[in-house]
Amino acid sequence: MPIPRLRADDATLLVIDLQERLMPTIVDGETTVHHATLLVRMAKVLGLPVVATEQYVKGLGSTVEPLRSVLADGATCFEKTRFSGAVPEVLAHLQRSGRGQVLVTCVEAHVCVLQTVLDLAAAGLVPFLALDAISASRRGVIEPAFRRMERAGAVPTGVVSAMYELLGDATHPSFKACLPIAKEVREIRREPGTSDGKFR
Repeated sequence: MPIPRLRADDATLLVIDLQERLMPTIVDGETTVHHATLLVRMAKVLGLPVVATEQYVKGLGSTVEPLRSVLADGATCFEKTRFSGAVPEVLAHLQRSGRGQVLVTCVEAHVCVLQTVLDLAAAGLVPFLALDAISASRRGVIEPAFRRMERAGAVPTGVVSAMYELLGDATHPSFKACLPIAKEVREIRREPGTSDGKFR
């Protein structure tokens, strides 16, 4: 069986439901949004398509800043009510692209992330989990969700790991442009508490 490897010519970045009224409840919410923003910046440098979803905007609000600003330039956005981000419109968009890999950043790990990843895998796509750009409102649900997704075929990675795998070589023409992005990645300790409270 081939080992899944991220490739810039086969990957799409999927950003799911990082929204105004949801993020204040999320463990390490500020860092999760920061890392998602870095992933969008990286995708633009490397030429990866970016797809974003918003869950029930009337109730949960729009995508938070600064993520909303970086998505505004070139991302394809979908509004939904299903918990899974792999709604028919998104799946059709991904399949039309001809790309088989989906790098995922979103919340919550045990709900929207899990259901999205299961649906992506069922559709024959290979999900890659940016673990340091995924969180939930309770710490205890995050690791079990990661384990279930991995057993379903999802590939764990992180912001920096994904970036260097997509680059592949220090001679890549976008290597120097990606270095400042890599230096902005924060360490996640997942210390006790519900949220870092920076979205209040």
